[in-house]
Amino acid sequence: MNGSAEQVLRIAPSRGWVGLKLNELWQYRELLFFLTWRDIKVRYRQTVLGVLWAIMVPVVSTVLFTVVFARMANVDSDNRPYPLFTLAALLPWGFFAAALAQCANSVAQSSHLMSKVYFPRLIAPLAAVLGGLPDFIVAFGVFVVATIVYLVKGDLSPDVLPGMNLLLLPVFVIMTIMAALGTGLWLAGLSAKYRDVKHAVPFLIQAWLFMTPVVYSANEITPSYRTLIGLNPMIGVVEGFRWALLDIPPNVPTILLSAVVAVVMLVTGAFFFRRVEKGFADHL
Repeated sequence: MNGSAEQVLRIAPSRGWVGLKLNELWQYRELLFFLTWRDIKVRYRQTVLGVLWAIMVPVVSTVLFTVVFARMANVDSDNRPYPLFTLAALLPWGFFAAALAQCANSVAQSSHLMSKVYFPRLIAPLAAVLGGLPDFIVAFGVFVVATIVYLVKGDLSPDVLPGMNLLLLPVFVIMTIMAALGTGLWLAGLSAKYRDVKHAVPFLIQAWLFMTPVVYSANEITPSYRTLIGLNPMIGVVEGFRWALLDIPPNVPTILLSAVVAVVMLVTGAFFFRRVEKGFADHL
């Protein structure tokens, strides 16, 4: 013995409301990277088209929405080409919907790890959300190409191209991540105990789509309901993306309210997840 004190790490289930221990996320950052990369590879493993799915999904969705809502229903698009108008909203929405679905199932998908080794459980849903960023980047490239095509054709005026407001785009991406992660943490915590939650997630996402102005303009919403709809964090995100990419004037109070709701959802979801994570190994 050299006289030095032996360090002992004791792992015990938490009780009641506990701290988030965000410093552990940094300590286990390599595991976060590994799980994120794993989710990305699993998404395209044994697929015929591979990464082309990230291009086809927004393109096909845009075509379908254009035919149904622009051609048949004559939905207003704030004096912008409807395909670009919809695609600008599908960028954050597609990322949000996929991230939310993956995050809600992240605990069940990582059950083999959670029942054997210790690591910060918040890493699993966080990795599930971050795993959707490559698809978002590819879809953003599709939007850039579509914008250039409409400019060359003369269907889009250079006057409506974004200016300095484009610099705010990363802020709206972060809002999307907060909304997806915050909601996903609530659902992930519940799905570990109640298995039927995972069956409700697709219906939740579908309903959420039509409560968000993806296929229609936010200006079509009655002003008296502005405060109420602002409680949907994705409304502020969609308006922000259209402002940053197509210079469509947003409703700033709605964006600010949506940002506050996204932060509240993330904080409360994280604390709820930490409270219930002690029972994951028993329920999975």
